[in-house]
Amino acid sequence: MTIKVGILGFGGLGQAAAKILNQKQEMTWVAVADKNGFAYAPQGLDLKTTIAAYQNQDSVGHLEPFGLLSTESIAELIATAQDVDGYFLALPNLPNTFMASVAQQFIEAGWQGVLVDAIKRTSAVEQLVELTTDLTNCGITYMTGCGATPGLLTAAASIAAQSFAEVHSMEIEFGVGIANWAAYRATIREDIAHMPGYDVETARAMSDAEVEALLEQTNGILSLKDMEHADDILLERLGICSRDRVTVGGIVDTRNPKKPISTTMKLTGRTFEGKISTHTFTLGDETSMAANVCGPAFGYLKAGLSLHQRGISGLFTSAEVMPLFVK
Repeated sequence: MTIKVGILGFGGLGQAAAKILNQKQEMTWVAVADKNGFAYAPQGLDLKTTIAAYQNQDSVGHLEPFGLLSTESIAELIATAQDVDGYFLALPNLPNTFMASVAQQFIEAGWQGVLVDAIKRTSAVEQLVELTTDLTNCGITYMTGCGATPGLLTAAASIAAQSFAEVHSMEIEFGVGIANWAAYRATIREDIAHMPGYDVETARAMSDAEVEALLEQTNGILSLKDMEHADDILLERLGICSRDRVTVGGIVDTRNPKKPISTTMKLTGRTFEGKISTHTFTLGDETSMAANVCGPAFGYLKAGLSLHQRGISGLFTSAEVMPLFVK
């Protein structure tokens, strides 16, 4: 059976997700929405023409004959695309309540299926936790924190923790390289929101010119420390360690596709013999942010569908369910 997949959000991350789906046999990309419209093709959307409609006319709603312009694109897509098995929410969580509000739209629509996000902030995941009962009751299997961090690296930490009787610390240091910040505007704004003197609202309100001025001051480099990253709540929920033992930071180069540093996860703990040791998980420098976010997201979507088909709904995280490889 082919899994029918939708993508919400069609900026840099959404377009990368579509390119990944284009190479998969087990999943077919049939639905997409941006802020100005949506497109739905039951037999599958064409990658080239859909991206062209977005880039040249500012919305997938211009895609003939499958698109429709709409100011309520998500709600209308949910109502139109009845056979979608799962959605990847490749959306910026700006404002910080946005992802929970999207989940609420699916709940109110009575939709049933799998939702996957690559959310970052702890406080945003906490809002989704509050929706757990509603998600369970309406038959939605929601997989949260399923990108790179949280996501791939959190899952690695969850596995690494099994060697220890007590986990002392989990540290993530990531490196991201992109050739041009404009390809990932929303992601970069979310990163800026973690910088001293900024928050979600100030970053969201920044014009492109203001973002460019900031990047000019920093030579295109964003240095991020002690970020509010949901890896902490994901590990705490499983009893692996308290959130204050989790630290996340990194360097984003917005002018160079080469990673400024390697991305690593280090988990330190005490074994049952009383030895202190550290497991280190390092991502290959050649893997892009998009590969390390979208790949796991679809792996978790497939895992979520496996749960959903067995009648299991509610909220799950990348640290408690193994992703399934999508062929």
